[in-house]
Amino acid sequence: MLAAGAPVLETGGADPSAFSKRPVLLAVAKRGLPNVIEATIIPAIMFFVLVSTSGATVAMAAVLAWGWSAVLRRVVRRRRVPMILVLATVGLTVKTAVGLLLASTFAYFLQPIATAAALAGVFLVSVLVGKPVIARVAHDFCPITPEVAARPAVIRLFAGLTVLWAGVHLLTAAATLGLLVSLPVPIFVLLKTVSGLGITCAAIVVTVSWALRTARREQLVFALA
Repeated sequence: MLAAGAPVLETGGADPSAFSKRPVLLAVAKRGLPNVIEATIIPAIMFFVLVSTSGATVAMAAVLAWGWSAVLRRVVRRRRVPMILVLATVGLTVKTAVGLLLASTFAYFLQPIATAAALAGVFLVSVLVGKPVIARVAHDFCPITPEVAARPAVIRLFAGLTVLWAGVHLLTAAATLGLLVSLPVPIFVLLKTVSGLGITCAAIVVTVSWALRTARREQLVFALA
């Protein structure tokens, strides 16, 4: 089931000039932003508050509990679990295990940097094997009909965007490492979230612009579901 107001990419005979970046960005944000807030921003705020008041161990455990509760709530209600939430929760699980096992806050944050670099590799490999990751993640933000997803131009779009987001993961990992080795933990958590969101938002704008150009060429329609 699609959320009300979700932009669905489908075939149609609309005038390509009718496409406008702003309403599409707003529609994508309306559908995808709640998932981003739930999967990344709320855990970051929780960790920032708890690491300053209750210690690193409590912060790690609370953030992990938040992630899994979000996943299990959807499973119990038989709702689709967004891919972004799955990736975030798996990442939280691994880095919490490492952080608690080594009793090190530094290790807790170092592991996601390695994970981001590894994800970049996974994204690139997925392009090489013909199954770009973005083809799945895209549905968290803009459901795409099977007919559209099978078009050669859309397949090329998914491949190009997967390479783009591989670069985003590498850039985020590099920025995070630089902040981690130079700042105290509470300030690091705050700036890491801000810088990560900045990089991600810029990449989203590029992604939507790229998708719009492809939609215009293919005469596709962004319809509200």
